[in-house]
Amino acid sequence: MINSREDYKYYLEADRIALGKPHYSIREYIKAIATRELIWEFQRSLRKAEYYKNVAAKKTIFRKFSYLFVKHRFKNLSLKLGFSIPENVFGPGLAIVHHGTIVVNGSAKVGANCRIHVCTNIGGSGGSPGCPQIGDNVYIGPGAKIFGNITIASNCAISANAAVNRSIEEEGMLIAGVPAKAIKPIDIKTIIKHIA
Repeated sequence: MINSREDYKYYLEADRIALGKPHYSIREYIKAIATRELIWEFQRSLRKAEYYKNVAAKKTIFRKFSYLFVKHRFKNLSLKLGFSIPENVFGPGLAIVHHGTIVVNGSAKVGANCRIHVCTNIGGSGGSPGCPQIGDNVYIGPGAKIFGNITIASNCAISANAAVNRSIEEEGMLIAGVPAKAIKPIDIKTIIKHIA
């Protein structure tokens, strides 16, 4: 969670690396404005909303109003792209790969370096208050549904259209099927290329 200005900068840099975006020179900045890279714009807006919610809005009345402005812009981008992603769910290094529906419950927690695809749902189950707790370095394929009071270990890959409704405690596994189960060991570095 972003708890300081330094955290905010760290999260932005980790997200930039995860998305494969270059450092911003004047040329790259103009190119980004001209091409409207909406996913990168959304992720920057998400991190800014998290910063203002957790840190800046607590300091002055002016910053509380600034948070409302930032939140409004964040919601507009969310609607435009089809994302329902609340603040303070994803750790640093988030990479949203495509535009399209992604729905995440605000009580879910996802660790660092998550790579997530379109038509994904992460949420509760049957009115239960518990939501998924997902570790670091997890790949979530297109159409994956992850729901219930479950835990997914770090360094796992969830395949396309998997329905994960039970905990997977073993790290480094490929998770697939309906209902999903651990299929075989996998080296997550072959899928999420930017992690060391």
